[in-house]
Amino acid sequence: MSKRGILLVNLGTPDSPRVGDVRRYLDEFLMDERVIDINAVGRTLLVKGIIVPFRGPKSAKTYQKVWNENGSPLMYYSVRVKDMLQEKLGAGYHVELGMRYQNPSIASALGKLKAAGVKSIKVIPLFPQYASATTGSVHQRVMEEVSKWQTIPDISFINSYHDASDMLDIYAENGRKYKPEAFDHIIFSFHGLPQRQLVKADDTKSHCLKSADCCRRLTDANQFCYSAQCHNTARLIAERLAIPKEKYTVTFQSRLGKDPWAQPYTSEVIHELGKKGAKRLLVFSPAFVADCLETIYEIAEEYDLEFKALGGEKVQLVESLNDKPEWVDVLARLSVS
Repeated sequence: MSKRGILLVNLGTPDSPRVGDVRRYLDEFLMDERVIDINAVGRTLLVKGIIVPFRGPKSAKTYQKVWNENGSPLMYYSVRVKDMLQEKLGAGYHVELGMRYQNPSIASALGKLKAAGVKSIKVIPLFPQYASATTGSVHQRVMEEVSKWQTIPDISFINSYHDASDMLDIYAENGRKYKPEAFDHIIFSFHGLPQRQLVKADDTKSHCLKSADCCRRLTDANQFCYSAQCHNTARLIAERLAIPKEKYTVTFQSRLGKDPWAQPYTSEVIHELGKKGAKRLLVFSPAFVADCLETIYEIAEEYDLEFKALGGEKVQLVESLNDKPEWVDVLARLSVS
């Protein structure tokens, strides 16, 4: 009997923290037209002429700080989850892992599913909130690859699961052990996107950035808006922990370049709170299902040091879903739904 195929896809990571591998990763990542969505000539000059040559060595040093005996944390947890999901689903399913950038590639993962003779493929991007630069890019790459096949099985895609109750319960439980009520403020820090990409995602052309609170409530007009989905995720976690609205802020990190990105910026909010006398901050990062450079280093180290320089005591990172069995249960539900 034919098996059902499940393709898990995460963003990706360099093969090693060496400069050459980091440059190859950055080149593939930033040359994606959905990531840097400008004309091809401008993107090539920017990425290959400026960002990769100059940012590669600096990024390599950062990756070296998070690399451990298991290698890249993002890769380690992604492989663990893939193996755990395979065990959970059993013999009727074939689970593969692909990375949007670098290895294992989406093409190689799809090739294994094809070779296994699966009768269907469900693609589950490991990004709870939809964005063109993440989930949209994964979907496009999968379709480009299978378009070359002579026989194409049934293929379905998970668009987003930013409001998945069982997933939100895990984030809340992870945070609960730190006693959120004991912190001066709670931050929900999501990966940033250029504002122009948020505007492009507004099919109505009449909602995005038309008001200061356009993302605060999820509606039909902004249902595919990354920022609106982030705000919704944060609100639902906060409700589970009884965190009042005035005690938490939704922010965005990891911006690149001079163009305006989704705001407010995490670093600026942390600075503002530090200047106001806050001493202890608790930070959730619900755009990431596995701890990685953006959480382990950017939040737990960089922001912590910046905050302490302002007189603060601690920026406490709430760990991500990683390889928790409950997270595998969420993926199993998405796989069979």
